[in-house]
Amino acid sequence: MAYLFTSESVSEGHPDKVADQISDALIDNFLAWDEDSRVAIETLVTTGQVVLAGEVKSKIYLDVQKIARSVIQKIGYTKSEYMFEANSCGVLSAIHEQSAEINQGVDRKTKQEQGAGDQGIMFGYANNETENYMPLALDLAHRLLFELAALRRENGEITYLRPDAKSQVTLEYSDDHKPQRIDTIVISTQHDDFAPEAEMLNKITEDVKNILVPRVKAQLKPELQALFSEDIKFHVNPTGKFVIGGPHGDTGLTGRKIIVDTYGGKGAHGGGAFSGKDPSKVDRSAAYATRHIAKNLVAAGVADEILVQISYAIGVKDPMGIYVNTYGTSKVDLTDGEISAKIAEIFDMTPYGIETRLGLRNPIYAETAAYGHMGRTPKTVSKTFESSTGETKTVEVELFTWEKLDYVEKIKTAFSL
Repeated sequence: MAYLFTSESVSEGHPDKVADQISDALIDNFLAWDEDSRVAIETLVTTGQVVLAGEVKSKIYLDVQKIARSVIQKIGYTKSEYMFEANSCGVLSAIHEQSAEINQGVDRKTKQEQGAGDQGIMFGYANNETENYMPLALDLAHRLLFELAALRRENGEITYLRPDAKSQVTLEYSDDHKPQRIDTIVISTQHDDFAPEAEMLNKITEDVKNILVPRVKAQLKPELQALFSEDIKFHVNPTGKFVIGGPHGDTGLTGRKIIVDTYGGKGAHGGGAFSGKDPSKVDRSAAYATRHIAKNLVAAGVADEILVQISYAIGVKDPMGIYVNTYGTSKVDLTDGEISAKIAEIFDMTPYGIETRLGLRNPIYAETAAYGHMGRTPKTVSKTFESSTGETKTVEVELFTWEKLDYVEKIKTAFSL
């Protein structure tokens, strides 16, 4: 019998994502000036207020208020009527030095012996539903909000949009787990108070159906475009009005959108958030590494769908173990346990091995903090940073290295594909 599966996404203006982006901008600034920085920063945003808290061990001192305001400005909170505005909001810093006891579990005489920054379990997942090896429902949910933000910045076809938004996509699957059609699309977008409520709702609904959705559909290959039909159920701003939003409408915290950040409920999640953490925290780095493994395995033809789990003890460099689940889609004559043993031979999963293989000591994290950490396009960009003394530094960095298909040939060789 056919079944339904749903994933959601949130925009860069969602209060939790505002918090994530501030935390990750601080990570980038610390790493740009001191690549050995140890950082764990949580951000809280609410009406007219930003609170920064956490632990740092670094050689550099930063103007954290200035960095936080620049992030808020870039997102689009630039008007006083939003009740949260880049230049006028308060920014309180309660950042202090990292615990020496945690530090002694991570640092070693050589970087190669570096221990894991925490205990925990991390998961990576990939399937072949999309060209980027991501679950389709989440991919569509992300695309809808990315285009909605583009329309807001263009301020042309749609002029009333504000930064906060959420999306949700429900797909119908066949018994053999193939997507058949889009059943439901939910869009909740913050907007100006520009007309009577019923008139606003009608206008926003029509613009979502006639402007936003066609722009997203045009990005997709024909077989995915075929999933769109006249029978899609739309729920646009289901409460009827969404003028009060952002941190004024709902307090935001770093790390509350871990399913949006990963696989939209497909596969599994170890529970650890990403944003605000330097790569010595395996919650982040090992989640990227397992995604890299899963994506390359699916791309190499080992299976159509793969989940990879890894676990660590704080201060210990070698993982406790690697687990693999191919959900019965394996294309090789090996058990899932045998596949995991080969993964351990191909990939160095020590914290130092992950950091160096994926270039995680670079300032690459601000771009991850909205629209998902996984399924993004690897690219090289130049980024400029300013110190608290006014000195500037421009670095060239490669983003989303864990999305590269650079181990496909090694995997094919190892699995005789």
